[in-house]
Amino acid sequence: MALAVDLQDGPDEAPVESRDLGGRRSLRLIGLVAALLLLGLVIVASLAFGAKFIPFGESWRLWWHNDGSTNAAIIHDLRLPRTLVGVLVGAALGLSGALMQALTLNPLAEPGLLGVNLGASAGVVLAIAFLGVTTISGYVWFAFAGAAITSVIVFLLGNTGRSATPDRQILAGVAITTVMGSGIYAVIVIKPDVFNKYRFWEVGSLGDVSVPAAWRVAPFVIAGLLLALSLGPALNALAMGEETGRALGAHVMRTRLLGMLAVTLLCGGATAVVGPIYFVGLAVPHVTRMFTGPDQRWILLYSMVLAPVLLLTADIIGRVIVSPSELEVGIVTAFVGAPMFIILARRRRLAQL
Repeated sequence: MALAVDLQDGPDEAPVESRDLGGRRSLRLIGLVAALLLLGLVIVASLAFGAKFIPFGESWRLWWHNDGSTNAAIIHDLRLPRTLVGVLVGAALGLSGALMQALTLNPLAEPGLLGVNLGASAGVVLAIAFLGVTTISGYVWFAFAGAAITSVIVFLLGNTGRSATPDRQILAGVAITTVMGSGIYAVIVIKPDVFNKYRFWEVGSLGDVSVPAAWRVAPFVIAGLLLALSLGPALNALAMGEETGRALGAHVMRTRLLGMLAVTLLCGGATAVVGPIYFVGLAVPHVTRMFTGPDQRWILLYSMVLAPVLLLTADIIGRVIVSPSELEVGIVTAFVGAPMFIILARRRRLAQL
């Protein structure tokens, strides 16, 4: 009888579990659609708000039909480029932050932790100080190269020796960040004119975005987006530990190498175009875990969608709060994001995120 009961009970359990998994997947899909709709709403708001408010309906119409009016010129020449760049940069920062946290198994990790932002800044400073570069279009390749070189150095230092672990990579990043920061300050102290040019890029802004520079970097950022999304299954395996990950077929070193390449493409490209913007890559993955759970595939997708929402919202606030002037988005994300992160950290232990 016991055997008969077991045989009868067994088949009933699997469908229940399958229904649970299907229900979670459906909820995640619904949430992702809602996030995309929210992003669309924020994009329209970004076109409408500024020193001059343009009603939502008219903003939407002028986006698709340029009638040559003053409002159309504002939309197409000013707000649309910064909005589209904001979507690209936000997606890159959010995805790179989620990827960093998964690679290092550290919920406080972000690209700045491994020196990517400061590497880009160092490239800009050197270009201004010694090569006479003065335009954003000129900065972009030096910023991108600085981020790439820093990432390679950190990866090599963090993965040498017998005990190559995420902690070693973080320590290597902190060391490189310190060196880079000291070098940057040494140059701008010696050459004050460099600081006057560098400070406008350093603050992080969508207001002075260079469309040609964004077009040059866009292919690299898009390649980073695709590469990062493809790593979701491997990151899920590594989250269970290196030994378990290997047993499940994950290639630890290859995953880390490809992950660092994706972070370099994403954060390096984004930083090169708009300057370093902090906090977005740190906070957004924490918010996404509330909806997705620990599955890295969904975390990466949600982060890619919700990070532009945060960045564009911060940009809108910066345009409205001190109108007709504007506050740079890098400053707003710090003021808006830091309290939100403190609330998240208090409501939920970081170890459980």
